[in-house]
Amino acid sequence: MSDTTAPVAADPVKQFSVFIENRVGRLHDLVALLAKHNIHIMAMTTIDQTDTALDSGGAGPGAGGDTALDRFIVDDPDRARELMAANNFFFTECEVVAVEIANESQLSSALGALLTVEVNIHYAYSFLVRPRGRSALVLSVEDNDMAATALNTRGFKVLTQRDISR
Repeated sequence: MSDTTAPVAADPVKQFSVFIENRVGRLHDLVALLAKHNIHIMAMTTIDQTDTALDSGGAGPGAGGDTALDRFIVDDPDRARELMAANNFFFTECEVVAVEIANESQLSSALGALLTVEVNIHYAYSFLVRPRGRSALVLSVEDNDMAATALNTRGFKVLTQRDISR
């Protein structure tokens, strides 16, 4: 299926979860900020978090209103982190598993690899763009190392941050 030699643990894919006021233009502000600094969004998903507060005290952009949770993968996470912090975007960061698939017919096999080792999937979303037109899937799982090993064993390429950087 693909080359599986890259050490994922040495360079894991970073995901940002950004809590944004769910109002007209706010997501555009974030996307435009990143684009202005030549940071490419490679994968993204948005979830409405109606009446969600960011902290237990109820303060933050979600207090008293609607908040969206935007999760995304970029080609330059270090620069994206700096820009979001400097421009008052509230975010968290975590590592996820990104797996390359040739087409939608391989989805079942990739998920089957995780089922075999009993790794639970919290959520998944697809990449917007990948080099050479290949598809890829972002997976938030309970055990990144076990998931990566299971996918590699089945011949899937588990991507590193270096693989998605331009």
